[in-house]
Amino acid sequence: MRIKSAVALAAASLLTLAACGSGGEQEIPGSSPPAPKVLPLGPFVGECGHVTDDEVRDLGGFAEFSSVFRNAVGCNWVSAGIDSRSITFASYRASPIEREREWVIINGRPPESITVAGREGFAAMGPDGRICDLAVQLGDDFFEWSTALGFSNLSMQPENPCDRSRALAELTVQRLQ
Repeated sequence: MRIKSAVALAAASLLTLAACGSGGEQEIPGSSPPAPKVLPLGPFVGECGHVTDDEVRDLGGFAEFSSVFRNAVGCNWVSAGIDSRSITFASYRASPIEREREWVIINGRPPESITVAGREGFAAMGPDGRICDLAVQLGDDFFEWSTALGFSNLSMQPENPCDRSRALAELTVQRLQ
């Protein structure tokens, strides 16, 4: 009995779908739908934003790394010991920077508009001043440097993680291909 009901329901659904597709518009011979928009690639940001491990160590304030991770779209450097300072680079092709701006807002880091070597973007620091996301627009693409200060920095002189992210972003923009 269930099988007959299922077959009847499927047949009714097919008839309904066929009726929906048969009304109204006539296809014009020789016409085709418009081609999808293909976005041109922005400048090549290179592996890790064209920035070396030594430059990240110096500009990021690391003594040494406990790990370095690289993949096709990003890199991450983490400090050794209890410091747990980290810096991340990510490149986004054909992705709206505004989506990233909304993400930092949701995470409690209000973005401020910036310009890095003539390129628009934003910097967003967390309310505790310990993390900064800095994104730079490259046509339909963008890249981001994110700096998170470690725990051992609590007793040291205050520092701005956005200054570190900005220095790395400036190197990336200078080295665009």
